[in-house]
Amino acid sequence: MKLKKFASMVLATASILVLTACGNQGSTGNSTGSKDTVVTSVKKGTTVKFWHAMNGVQEEALTKIASDFEKENPNIKIKLQNQSSYPDLQQKIQATFTDKNNLPTISQAYPGWLYDAAESGLLVDLKPYMTNKKIGWGKQEKVMPALLEGAEIKGKQYGIPFNKSTEVLVYNKDLFDKYGVKKVPTTMAEYAATAKKIWEESNHTVVGGGFDSLNNFYVIGMKNKGVDFNKNIDITTKKSKQLVKYYADGIKDGYFRIAGSDKYLSTPFASEKVAMFIGSMAGEGFVTKDAQAGGYEYGVAPRPEKTNIQQGTDIYMFNKGNSTKNKNEQTGAYLFMKYLASKDVQLYWAEKTGYMPVLKSVINSDEYKNLSAIKTPAILAEATKDLFPIPATKNQDPAYSEVRTILEKILTNPKQDIGKALKEGQTSLEDVWNQ
Repeated sequence: MKLKKFASMVLATASILVLTACGNQGSTGNSTGSKDTVVTSVKKGTTVKFWHAMNGVQEEALTKIASDFEKENPNIKIKLQNQSSYPDLQQKIQATFTDKNNLPTISQAYPGWLYDAAESGLLVDLKPYMTNKKIGWGKQEKVMPALLEGAEIKGKQYGIPFNKSTEVLVYNKDLFDKYGVKKVPTTMAEYAATAKKIWEESNHTVVGGGFDSLNNFYVIGMKNKGVDFNKNIDITTKKSKQLVKYYADGIKDGYFRIAGSDKYLSTPFASEKVAMFIGSMAGEGFVTKDAQAGGYEYGVAPRPEKTNIQQGTDIYMFNKGNSTKNKNEQTGAYLFMKYLASKDVQLYWAEKTGYMPVLKSVINSDEYKNLSAIKTPAILAEATKDLFPIPATKNQDPAYSEVRTILEKILTNPKQDIGKALKEGQTSLEDVWNQ
């Protein structure tokens, strides 16, 4: 892996310099109007503690990247600390808020986990680092705007996108051929019609399709109808009812299903009980293995709606004070975050893990598009033409989870009065937003 050496060049040639700025622009945390500093070189050894939840090949790739960075930056040690899983990582971060000295330097996280941390001044605003004349982004390609926006909290750039993904349509080519499907769906109407055709042509033995994530299904669907997911959303409207009815009708008639106890639709897809599904591109590695074991061919296509979601975690830096030690640690962390977003590292990360490159140039490169191990790279440029983030706001994270609960209650009993069920759901959703 040929990795960029911008960070080592900075560290090798610069002495410890300080850029001072006033007010919000110079603050590395929640600004209170005081002056703050950005250290632009790390001459003495510093250790960056990085909490993450990457496992298997993902952790192997991250370990390789950290090792290569350390070789180029001998004064910076990246101490990777695996927290096992996303729920365990979230719990540990939030349990440590009361003792900031025990927080890591940086952590993988969803922005919704850290809204209160940002409010409390526990996060570092990265903009002074990113715009700094000496160690800022400079000529290095910027991360895609929608991904950067997704790592903002209340307008501040607290995060740098890390393991990102979007939704794609995965289909069984052999089943499409068997049941006379000539075209991969490009609209939601076509998706339902194709699912229904497969269900009928298979004599009700193969479910046509479904959606892995119910809250994604709802939020993306409403976004494509011009409605944003925020505290003001009303799930009882005509647009909302039409969207939920779309899925409920398919389940009621047999051609759609939800993941249910299988957790992911890739499980029944593997046994050819489901012909297609819409889910995260990050799951393609599992589909590839299952298809090889099952002896069938699968395909991947863009999600059949214009606007698509950006999802996955970012890396955030914790504000543990302005001591010289902490400032050096923060600069080392920032340089590592910047390194992670460089072209060569992004191509390597995407190839090894299946996650989405955060740089358009990598997504559009022949080197990425021609990766043979997975099929998403060939269609990702099309699938990411119009991405949107869900802004991190107060109680956004539990509200998003509540949408899944509401839809599960409706779709497990699709013959019920959907309008009435949505009214009940609106009450519970408002309670979550206002808790």
